[in-house]
Amino acid sequence: MAHALVLNASFEPLQIVTWQRALQLLFQGKVEVVEESDHEVRTVRFSIKVPTVLRLLQYIPLQRKKHFIRFSRANVFTRDLNTCQYCGIRFSRGQLTLDHVTPIVQGGAKTWENIVTACKPCNQRKGGRTPVQAAMRLIRRPHRPNWLPSATLHIGASITPDRWRIYLKVDSDSDDS
Repeated sequence: MAHALVLNASFEPLQIVTWQRALQLLFQGKVEVVEESDHEVRTVRFSIKVPTVLRLLQYIPLQRKKHFIRFSRANVFTRDLNTCQYCGIRFSRGQLTLDHVTPIVQGGAKTWENIVTACKPCNQRKGGRTPVQAAMRLIRRPHRPNWLPSATLHIGASITPDRWRIYLKVDSDSDDS
């Protein structure tokens, strides 16, 4: 019940969203339900089966979007490989924050070139200072990525819900393990 697969209007897999976001897209009229789960969400007035596969009603051309990497929290984490850019330790996304290399109060902007992934202790230690002022060293200078290789939709066969398999390319060899 936790996630739903979102397909383009052409049935190409686009992304995975939470069941809450799936219902939001449905009520906004942006998608149609292709597959439902057995779970229901109930309110005082109605109950609805939770969607597991959704299809966008409007086609999103993917070729045009390949050259533009949207600035987002998830994409910064992907660019930095979920690794704190100060201590070099890899964390889960829930343990990470975004840090302005040059703080906003010192004229720093919210851009690819000024935001890095940081663990909470390093971010707190740095505070509202630059890395030089805080005597901390950046592992890598932030940059605008040309592409995000691990941002493509990869799902392990062992965790792929059965209702998604016909929409995804899943190796039959990996199903046996």
